[in-house]
Amino acid sequence: MDLLRSLLFASIFYPGTVVAVLWAFPVALVRGPRALRSHAVGWARFHGWCARNLLGIRTKVEGVMPTGTVLFAAKHQSMYETLELLRLLNEPAVVLKRELADMPGWGRVARMYGVIPVDREGSSSALRTMLKAGRAAINEQRPILIFPEGTRVPPGEQPPLRAGFAGLYKSLNLPVVAIALDSGRLYPRRRFVRHAGTITFRFSEILPAGLPRPEIEALVHERINLLDR
Repeated sequence: MDLLRSLLFASIFYPGTVVAVLWAFPVALVRGPRALRSHAVGWARFHGWCARNLLGIRTKVEGVMPTGTVLFAAKHQSMYETLELLRLLNEPAVVLKRELADMPGWGRVARMYGVIPVDREGSSSALRTMLKAGRAAINEQRPILIFPEGTRVPPGEQPPLRAGFAGLYKSLNLPVVAIALDSGRLYPRRRFVRHAGTITFRFSEILPAGLPRPEIEALVHERINLLDR
C-alpha cells in the first residue's frame, strides 16, 4: 500500500512542482516579491494536500507558534518540513546554501522571495550579504527559518549545530524558537517510499536574544532533538 501511495504521490506532486517552479518566474518578474511569496506558500499547500490525501501523512503541531520576527531553528530530516514550514510560519525568510541562491534563473527567483544565503567558507563579504538579507526580513516583519544542522540527517543522528546559526543569532539579535520534528520516520530522505501516519512539529518556548553562544547552542540542540530519542 505504501508503494502504491508513493507512486500516486510522485505522479501528481512532481509534475505539479514543475508547473509551480516554471510559473514562479513570470510571477516574480511581473508581480514582484509579495506575489512570489504567496505563490511559494501555495506550492507548500499543494504539497500538504498531496501528503494528506495521497500518502496519508498528517501534521500535528505541539506548542505555540509565535508571530512576528523570530528566528526559528528546526531539526532537518526530510523535504517534508522544508515545505510544511513555509505554510506553517507564513512566508518565512529561509536560510539556505549560497550555491542554491546563485543558481542561474532559480537563484534570482529565490533571492526575490527573500532567502538568506549562507556561505560555508564564511568570507566577510558573504557575511555582509547574509546580514543584509536578514535585516531586510526583519524590516518586513517576517520570521526567519534556519536548519542549524546544515543538512538533512536520518532519525537518530544529532550532529552539532553549524556556526552559521550562532552568527545569525548574535548579529540579528533575535529571540529563538526551536522546532523538534520526526518527519524522517515517515518521509525519509533519499527514499521513494513514504509511510502513512502523523508527523509532529513541537515548538519550544521562546529563547531570549543575547545569550552566550555555548548556552544558546546547547538549548537549541537539546530542543530540536526532543522527538529524536
